[in-house]
Amino acid sequence: MRRLIAAALMIAALPAPLTAAAAPPIDVSTPIASDGVRMLVHEVVVPAPIADVWTAVSTAEGWRTWAVPLARELPDGRFETGYAPGPDASIEQQWIARTSPTLAAFRTTRTPKGFPHADAYLQVTSRFLLTPVDARTTRVRLEGRGYPAGPAGDALIGFFREGNRSSLEQLHARFVTGPIDWAARGAVAKEK
Repeated sequence: MRRLIAAALMIAALPAPLTAAAAPPIDVSTPIASDGVRMLVHEVVVPAPIADVWTAVSTAEGWRTWAVPLARELPDGRFETGYAPGPDASIEQQWIARTSPTLAAFRTTRTPKGFPHADAYLQVTSRFLLTPVDARTTRVRLEGRGYPAGPAGDALIGFFREGNRSSLEQLHARFVTGPIDWAARGAVAKEK
């Protein structure tokens, strides 16, 4: 009996294998900045070097490996992302800053048709702040800044609280199990 208990304790002490279903811990907060602006902040530690995470969050090619099946750079520092092609189904963003390897900031300039509270969301600026934990691990902080006060801002924070959490889980999984196979998920639509 002692051997059985000892074996069970040893097995319990082993780290669990990381699978796509094993979600990483993600810290979420809704601070008010010193200038009174509402924020939504998510933080996760990703098992990848900062240069690899930088590529994933700051390029269209990188976004296609974890965030969306369709992403492309547009003129003038804009980029378009989505699950289906065309302006009615995709999102257009403008890069505000890309300072390798620590900062990628953008603002949405067009939302998909019918996106709730689109006008309010166009006021929000998002940024990825990357910090190396060690040579093979990076802390990713995703900040949304500028959510307006009132029902529209509250609804957007509620939506992106879970949406950004899911996105960062996918970013983490991208470095654990590899790039997302969008075709296997049935999420790839042909671009026009």
